[in-house]
Amino acid sequence: MRNVVAAEWSKAWTGRAWWTLAVIGVFLGFLASTGYVAQADESIARGQETIETVTDQVVRSWFMLLLFSALFGAIFVTKEYNSGAIARSVLLSGGRRRLLGAKLLVGTGMGVVFALLAAGLAAASPQVFLSTTEHQPVWTGETTLTLVGVFVVTVLGAPWGVLLGWIIRNQTATVAVLLGLTLFVDEALLRLLPAVGKFTMTIAMSSVYRDGKPELLSVPLALVVIGAWLAAAGFAARKLLLTRDVV
Repeated sequence: MRNVVAAEWSKAWTGRAWWTLAVIGVFLGFLASTGYVAQADESIARGQETIETVTDQVVRSWFMLLLFSALFGAIFVTKEYNSGAIARSVLLSGGRRRLLGAKLLVGTGMGVVFALLAAGLAAASPQVFLSTTEHQPVWTGETTLTLVGVFVVTVLGAPWGVLLGWIIRNQTATVAVLLGLTLFVDEALLRLLPAVGKFTMTIAMSSVYRDGKPELLSVPLALVVIGAWLAAAGFAARKLLLTRDVV
């Protein structure tokens, strides 16, 4: 198994997928952070927000790297289906279960890489961006919890993408499903049916990085929901991989 994991780890760093997604995620995080800072003077002057709240928002804005962590996980699996290399990978790994486990482990490891990038930039952003204004960031316990939440959801995004990749198998379709769920479907469900929407994967993750919406689940319950989604996806991925042809 060690050799299989090493081979998959090498594949993860091969090509442009990991750094392209990371660059796009960092760029969007930069835009979100500077956007919050640009509004800070006005919102604080009006009494709508405090500097503590703005600091939290700047840190929270880096949560979007979870989407790119998930996209990497999806591409990591589906690119082998698209290229036709998946059957060869199964043979060389010694079995479908071994390959599934190796890709899930390596995908999660890459999620940690994305999470470290997100957490590092999130921690530095308040000081870097708020220094351009007349305000200084105020780091509180809530800010620390937000930072931890950003790290956790970015890590968990990767296995979510990996498992969806095993289930759907097609790269374009998997990316479309991830984008659709994350950006549209889950948010729409929360607005239309909050009692249902708060149990979706994306919205449960927003509880973890402390988005602050009143209808969200508590963090412990949200982690349970995320675990349930991952377990269900893992069961489906394993079942389909073992019972369907590898093509």
